[in-house]
Amino acid sequence: MRNVRSLAGLVAAACLVFLTAAGVSAQNSDNARPVQVPQGAKQKIQGVVSSRNGDEVKVRAIDGAETTVLLSPNVTKITDHGKVGKKQYPETYIMRGLRLQAQGRGDSQGRLVAEWVRFDEQDLRSAQALEQTDKLAADNARRLEAAEAEARRAAEEAKRMQGQIAENTALANEARAKAEAAQATADQAFKDAALANNRINGLDEYETIKLIPVLFAVNSAVLSPEARKTIDEAAAWAKAEKAKGNANGWLVEVVGFADTSGKTARNKALSEKRANAVIQYLVLKHGMDLRRLVQPFGFGENKPVADNKTAAGRAQNRRVEIKVLQNKGISMKGN
Repeated sequence: MRNVRSLAGLVAAACLVFLTAAGVSAQNSDNARPVQVPQGAKQKIQGVVSSRNGDEVKVRAIDGAETTVLLSPNVTKITDHGKVGKKQYPETYIMRGLRLQAQGRGDSQGRLVAEWVRFDEQDLRSAQALEQTDKLAADNARRLEAAEAEARRAAEEAKRMQGQIAENTALANEARAKAEAAQATADQAFKDAALANNRINGLDEYETIKLIPVLFAVNSAVLSPEARKTIDEAAAWAKAEKAKGNANGWLVEVVGFADTSGKTARNKALSEKRANAVIQYLVLKHGMDLRRLVQPFGFGENKPVADNKTAAGRAQNRRVEIKVLQNKGISMKGN
């Protein structure tokens, strides 16, 4: 009779495991705020795909606003964000967890009939990783259900075969071990899903890894030997970090500046030339991937770092800042 009670306890434990898994699903639910697109109105949206049903895709913005986007094979053009030679993708690449931009017009049902959809390849890889996590969670759920069924069969066998106490005890111990293993797998799946969600939430956040100032002579956008040495040292550091696996999610921002000597318009153009000179050197000498480059800009005499009233201060302001940024969402690693 003690063995029968043990088996009954096993069934209760398996049911508890099942309820815990259901609770995990409930914790992941979000309160979205559906929005309607006026019929005929042209609109552009940005957000993360929260769900997909056939050709209908729900895109949730950071403030919770959720728009239903209709993908039409004859209308919608799906590409990446490339500035030259955009790569086209089939509709199957629009999946849950993908961060994208879409533009189109509203239809009679308040949906946005997409004229184009664009996304980054890195965002696509993150969404594909999330899809794999979902598949793992579904597999864990099937294992949990199988463990529960095993526990029930063991209890029924105990009722029918009172004379085989030892055999039934062994079956109960085996079922318990399977249930615990399934629970451990489900816990890991929840942890992985939470990590993926945190990564998606951090895709728009960057932190500065390194700031390298490159100095220029008066009225010059030509790299001096000292400037080239500064860039060479920065490139060597970046290659070493990449070899260590620390360069995931890196972007490079190149911004030019000038001192207050001369006219404002000329200083603006000069600062842009200085930024372009640094970029050309990084690309031609060190093979920097242009996909990692943020749109360059010249601030002219704005945003000085030193006093323009002194020669030493002006020398510091005639500069280009190479800023190495890291995407927080892409760089996150599980513990």
